[in-house]
Formats: sequence, structure tokens, C-alpha cells
Amino acid sequence: MTRSDRAYVFLACCFVGVLMLTNVIGTKLFAFLPDRFPGGFFGSPFVLPTGIITYPITFWITDIVSEVWGKRRADLMVIYGFALSLLMLVFVSIAVWLPPAEAWTMRPTVAAFFSPDHHMFDGDGVLTGVDHHAAQAAFAFTFEAPGVLLMASMLAYMVAQLLDNFLFHFWKRLTAGRHLWLRNNGSTLISQLVDTIIVNSIFLYFVFEMPFFASHGQGLTIVQVIITAYFFKMIMALLDTPWIYAGVFVLKELGIEPEPGYD
Repeated sequence: MTRSDRAYVFLACCFVGVLMLTNVIGTKLFAFLPDRFPGGFFGSPFVLPTGIITYPITFWITDIVSEVWGKRRADLMVIYGFALSLLMLVFVSIAVWLPPAEAWTMRPTVAAFFSPDHHMFDGDGVLTGVDHHAAQAAFAFTFEAPGVLLMASMLAYMVAQLLDNFLFHFWKRLTAGRHLWLRNNGSTLISQLVDTIIVNSIFLYFVFEMPFFASHGQGLTIVQVIITAYFFKMIMALLDTPWIYAGVFVLKELGIEPEPGYD
């Protein structure tokens, strides 16, 4: 295996690892600096999915691979990520389906979050924990949501990542290989918009039953989350431009050049 192949495998592993991590943590919504920006965009704090922390890294890796190894290798990496996401969905579904053992209980510090029907006590009436039914409910809530998220993200992921690769090389041909910043930002900004719309529309609607638009004084809406998330993704996409140059520079300094026929 050449140094170039080893570098490609390393980046592909990082890509898939970050993608898997995004699928696991991405179900949580968090408020960004609610004390500093209480009004947000729409009179409520900035609400974002936690996947925004890690997912933009995948576009950074994709653009580096596209620049150094070409579209074919970048598309192959995207397909690997899709296949492993599908495999993850299968095993998550099996794990949720398996019946819980009675010995699988939760510590008493979380008892306040569950119905007293699930509380466990010792012979002296001291709270000792929460039973296995509550543990199963918590586990299912945590990992059934990623099941929906995985289905949504797999659709968004394939469309957005392949679109990113296509646009990256479209602008590369259009500019005769010049202006890396243009193809990096142009491809990422458009593909991130597509991804944000698809994944949030499916996930927030089917998991949280969140409305698309506010009506009759309702709170947070899907459109608000999409706009807020994309605003932050735009900032992150623009900030990663120097890191794209740095990544490509380091690879070339290490003598890693694509072999003929890669692009």
C-alpha cells in the first residue's frame, strides 16, 4: 500500500467515524447561548441539533479528498459511509428490540425522571434504583430516535455529499483548477442547505412532531430550526476554508499525490 493509499484510508476512516458519531449524538436539540441571545432569530433562543458540532467535518474531509484524489475516490468514500450507516441502523434496531434483563436497572439519582411505579426499594424502604422497564424505555427513546435520524440522514447524506462532490468538480473545471476557496465554499454552502432541509424536516416532524410553521401561538417550528442551523453551518463552512488549504498543503508536503486515473 502506497503512502497515498494509507492517507486516503485514514481520511476515509475519519469520515465514517465522524458520520457515525453524528448519527448517535444528533438527536439532541440544544439552545446556543440562551442567556446572551435570548431572542434568537424568532423571539426564542437559537435551537440547534447537536449534529451540527460534528457533521460539517465530513464536508471538510470530502473536499480534501476531492481535491487530492478526485471525484471518484470522494464518491466511493460517501458510499462507504452510507453502507455503514445502514448497517448501524440494523444493529440499533436489533438492540432496541431485544428484551431487557431484570438485572438491568438504573441508579436512584435518576428516579425523579420516572414514574414511581418504576422505583425500586430495599427492605428498609430506601430507594435503590429504577427498574428494567424504565431502563428499556430510556434506551429505546435514545436509540429509536437515531433510527429515524439515520433514515433521514442517510437520504440527506447521499444527496448532499454527492451534490457536494459534483459541484466541487464542476467549479474546479470551470476555473481550470484555480480558486480552491470558491469550489470549497460554493459546493459546501449549497449541499449543506440541501442536507439541512431534508434531515431536519424528516427528523423533527416524525420524532418530535414539530410543526413546519407557527400557528395559534405555537413555539419552535421546523423552519426556524432549519434557518438557525443553516446560519451556523454557513459560518462554519466559511471558517473551514483555511483548514482546507492547510489539509491539502500538508498532504502535498508529505509527497501524497494522486496516481493517474484517480480523477
